[in-house]
Amino acid sequence: MWKGNRARWKFRTRCGWGHPALRDLGNTPVDARCARRKTGPALRTEAGWLYLVGAMQRQRKIAGIGSDLLRWFAASARDLPWRRTRDGYAIWISEIMLQQTQVKTVIPYWERWMRELPTIDSLAKAKPARLHKLWEGLGYYTRVRNVQKAAQQIVERHKGEFPREFEDILELPGIGRYTAGAIASIAFGQPRPILDGNVIRVLTRLFAIEANPREPETNARLWKIAEQLVSAAAPECSHLNQSLMELGALICTPREPCCAECPVRKHCAALRTGDVTRFPNLPERAAATSRRFVALVLRRGDRYLVRQRPAGVVNAHLWEFPNAEFKARGKIDPAEVFQSQISPASGIGSQIAFRRLCTIKHTITRYRITLEAFCAELPARGAGPDVPGSWLTQKQLEKLAFPSAHRRILEKLP
Repeated sequence: MWKGNRARWKFRTRCGWGHPALRDLGNTPVDARCARRKTGPALRTEAGWLYLVGAMQRQRKIAGIGSDLLRWFAASARDLPWRRTRDGYAIWISEIMLQQTQVKTVIPYWERWMRELPTIDSLAKAKPARLHKLWEGLGYYTRVRNVQKAAQQIVERHKGEFPREFEDILELPGIGRYTAGAIASIAFGQPRPILDGNVIRVLTRLFAIEANPREPETNARLWKIAEQLVSAAAPECSHLNQSLMELGALICTPREPCCAECPVRKHCAALRTGDVTRFPNLPERAAATSRRFVALVLRRGDRYLVRQRPAGVVNAHLWEFPNAEFKARGKIDPAEVFQSQISPASGIGSQIAFRRLCTIKHTITRYRITLEAFCAELPARGAGPDVPGSWLTQKQLEKLAFPSAHRRILEKLP
């Protein structure tokens, strides 16, 4: 490709192999860097050399990363149940469950789901209460409702067969570019890129990308790199994308990356800076907000009062014990909460003797929630104004889907 040793030697001595223009996928185009350094007739020639060498370096780095990742993944990949199949439906369910949820948590949920609903048709026809129960504990329940909507769309438009085309997958409710790319590549071997939190962290470190990856220009650049990687790996697109996910989950972790064990450390530009953990350059998270709730476990004989959350709210359609947010500081008076927020019309709050049952602490997004539960025995039906809700036995409660915090209260019942 090079025309003579003299030009090659001139390029090496004038720019040096450490010239910023040779750093793979740098923040500024190579020819723009040259334009700032030099003007005149030689600009076009030198910029051309720099661009060609930069392109060759990029191609070699992309190819090297891909081959090293595939070699490592073949030897070290975890044996996960959804990796034993190429069924689009099974892989779709695993990808939806894995959103915002750890692998070890998802495994039993996925296995139970595939036993209970082995086909798209069975999912499309399932009762919502059954789906919520199967999903109970995974959180973000909009996901499971979208899964059923998508299954019904597949039955209607694709005769119950999971679509193979990327554009058709992308049209399904609850599926974005990442999930569509993951399914298309893993299930069907298509060279479709993926970009989630783990992959963003891996790529920003490999290429020392200092800009905020959520900014449109930087995000588009990351998608381009991911596309180059998976395209270069064809026909092993499935393993390439899974290896990127695996690397981010196990080795290239947010706070304490295991750089010594990384199969692509020789390609890592962030490692050469001496401070891997400053990549990716994400904005600081909003400060956590503390919130305090009171739950009242009301018993009448062998039955407990529960209510179903309405549509359009967090944890819609799930069941819970009567509860209210307590914004005042200081000691909680459960009788006052009952009278003012749970059943104002009953007029029996002051007559109820409450005792503390348990305190549940959990986190939802940026909220740190403390849920204090109190229990009490209510007068028999007919002894006073009734309290709105459903009175169910403990056996009946076990069949319902509860948010995680209220499920923990249920487990505390005597």
